[in-house]
Amino acid sequence: MLEGMFNPKVVAIIGATPKEGKVGNILLKNLKNFKGKVYAVNPKYEEILGFKCYPNIESIPDDVDLAVIAVPAKAVPEVLESCGRKGVKNVVVITAGFKEAGNYALERRITEICRRYGINMVGPNCLGIINTHNNLNATFSKVMPPKGNIAFLSQSGAFILAVLDWAKSNNVGFSKIVSLGNKAVLDESDFMRFLAEDDKTDVIMLYLEGVSDGKKFMDVAKEVSKVKPIVAVKSGRTEAGAKAASSHTGSLAGSFVAYRTAFRQSGVVEAESIEDLFDYTLILRRIRSISGGIAIVTNSGGPGVIAADAVEEFGLNLAKFDKKTIDRLKSILPPIANVYNPVDVLGDADAERFGKALKIVEEDPNVGAIIAILTPTAQIDFVKASEFVASVDKPIVTCFMGGETVADAINLLKKHGIVNFLDPVKAVKSLNSVKKYELMKIKLEREVESIEIDVDTDNARKIVEKYRDRRVLTDKSFDILKSYGIPVPPYGVARTAEEALEIADEIGYPVAMKIVSPDILHKTDVGCVKLNVDREKVIPTFYELVKRAEDYLKADVEGVMVQKMMPAGREVIVGMKRDPQFGALIMFGMGGIYVEVFKDVSFRIAPISKSDAYEMIKEVKSYKILKGVRGEKPSDIDSLVDVLLRISKLSLDFEEIVEMDLNPIFVYEKGCCVVDAKIVLR
Repeated sequence: MLEGMFNPKVVAIIGATPKEGKVGNILLKNLKNFKGKVYAVNPKYEEILGFKCYPNIESIPDDVDLAVIAVPAKAVPEVLESCGRKGVKNVVVITAGFKEAGNYALERRITEICRRYGINMVGPNCLGIINTHNNLNATFSKVMPPKGNIAFLSQSGAFILAVLDWAKSNNVGFSKIVSLGNKAVLDESDFMRFLAEDDKTDVIMLYLEGVSDGKKFMDVAKEVSKVKPIVAVKSGRTEAGAKAASSHTGSLAGSFVAYRTAFRQSGVVEAESIEDLFDYTLILRRIRSISGGIAIVTNSGGPGVIAADAVEEFGLNLAKFDKKTIDRLKSILPPIANVYNPVDVLGDADAERFGKALKIVEEDPNVGAIIAILTPTAQIDFVKASEFVASVDKPIVTCFMGGETVADAINLLKKHGIVNFLDPVKAVKSLNSVKKYELMKIKLEREVESIEIDVDTDNARKIVEKYRDRRVLTDKSFDILKSYGIPVPPYGVARTAEEALEIADEIGYPVAMKIVSPDILHKTDVGCVKLNVDREKVIPTFYELVKRAEDYLKADVEGVMVQKMMPAGREVIVGMKRDPQFGALIMFGMGGIYVEVFKDVSFRIAPISKSDAYEMIKEVKSYKILKGVRGEKPSDIDSLVDVLLRISKLSLDFEEIVEMDLNPIFVYEKGCCVVDAKIVLR
């Protein structure tokens, strides 16, 4: 679809100008070395910078594969109409002044024109695009990066300018670079799909501020991640909007949580900083898997121990050497050297000793990757040491620690695609990104099991339709949960004290009594819940709860729920919040009133599989408690998996449900029960 955009035979610059410093002038200069034809478009000139100039694109005698537009915003619609009539299928609109400036109508207009003519548009409000392999620099950046195998997509043009400058000074090569701009037509998903098939691209680097179509992003990323790594950093990590949430789930499941969850489920390696973005991208362009433990070879014990600690902290494994490896190391190293992992060749080692140790470690079958750490000593020749590193076939990263002393060696390593780190912890963290990608890819390639769940959607639909005018469903939440086969205690809602007594007599004592009011979201916080109520206290408790709600809290009271007191179990929470980009975000965690304090929770985006549900439960720290500690019997985790799957289905069946809290859920040795619940409608 985008072949003509990145490999055009004919390019037109609309808004070209001979005026120095103007965007239309820089664009023409940047295309001096382009391997195809370039035309300028401006009615004032017949030639600009040696390029033939035409009054409009329709007067160009050749078919135009790519038009780059740099004219005032109000002129863009007519220019696009002209491109459409000419049959141009790919355009880059550099011009700003659209929705980012509040001009939504103008952006809608150019989007409609592109849709009508079938035009692929990048932008508006963007830096442009680059293909290093044919010298296509359709941007107003004065820097052209070296050729390479990294594709970079960014919503920030300024960030691209910084990356281009960094790439040139560090000799890091790129294949394609795209400034996404406002994404009025094409977005990151469209380019990821194209780059998956691009033989010049091995890894995709992504800077995101947001996505408009979360499902499309996840679907595309899942397919692309199976063949090429995607490394992404997301800006905007704070969750100020979560303060307005109506449930525990809503306050914990902010938009950044949704992005992080979406990345994980679609195989995208998340970078937490710009530095991580570069580190992970550089390492993943060369290393895709680690089949074995991590070995450390160093001439300095301290950094070696730091690296070993980091290996354990990041959940990786230090390689256990075969006896043969240990004996071989002993034969070449001084008696006081450490021949176990990490291998310390000692500070007096020269490059030869270091290289021999490296080779022996590489040949151990238990070693999957190597971290080579060297500090500047009088004996070590870093360039020679780097040659030994470059000869290693197994995945390897280096920590050649220093400045000027190690510069030549690091440049040699770069030529072989080997990444050097100053900090051993960073080296381990980057290897961990490889492991993460490898595990996510394995999961993506695994066939998802089909799940059959028996539910009464029709009954739930009747309840939702009947009470659609309410925002928060309290007692009716239990009716909906019952329709979906989720276990709840026997209950009833009383409008009078006498009704409360009748319900309590029927379900048996003791009972729990809770106010039913759309104005009271967290009943326990305001004293509107009474537990272990026996028969003689039912009527006075009813009046007490109603009086407290009406007189002190000025709440609209609909009744009092009378509920069978369930035996105490381990408390967990299951919830859902509907994210505007990615849809239903399912939550599991430690339940009760402290869920927002401890935040021991995990998330997945619906639909979830059975394995997703098990993983969610295992991820929380309190999983050990559910498994049983110090002789306690384990909880019924299968029953919680069933609840998670049913909530996932409920959230997909009813888009008008925006939040759910099942908190607490008592989980027992056999089975579980939702003791309190809240459903929030759009």
